[in-house]
Amino acid sequence: QVQLVESGGGSVQAGGSLRLSCQASGYTTSRGCMAWFRQAPGKEREGVAQIGSDGTSKYADSVKGRFTISQDNAKNTLYLQMNSLQPEDTAMYYCAAGGPRGCTVLLWGLHEANYDYWGQGTQVTVSS
Repeated sequence: QVQLVESGGGSVQAGGSLRLSCQASGYTTSRGCMAWFRQAPGKEREGVAQIGSDGTSKYADSVKGRFTISQDNAKNTLYLQMNSLQPEDTAMYYCAAGGPRGCTVLLWGLHEANYDYWGQGTQVTVSS
């Protein structure tokens, strides 16, 4: 049974930083693609960043240069380092896993439908 458990969310002021973690069990993070999505109140869930088994990464335009996705395959853990946070980054952040073995973000889109397994989410709130 696959389980993804996020942690690291919280409340920060604009300009601050947070590091989200996603511990995977029943799924090997190096197998496919891993991603972070977020959903703000009243909005649809959107892709934030994804990383492939080959180490390639892709980001939404809104977070480029501020967020960094990484993974520690020895710990089976996915991370999202978020710097220069802004109020518009306020959302529930979800970890997701999916894609074929050997997944590369060069060929695998950052779309909800491409991800099979999801965590419960961790809340990030940024105040101005």
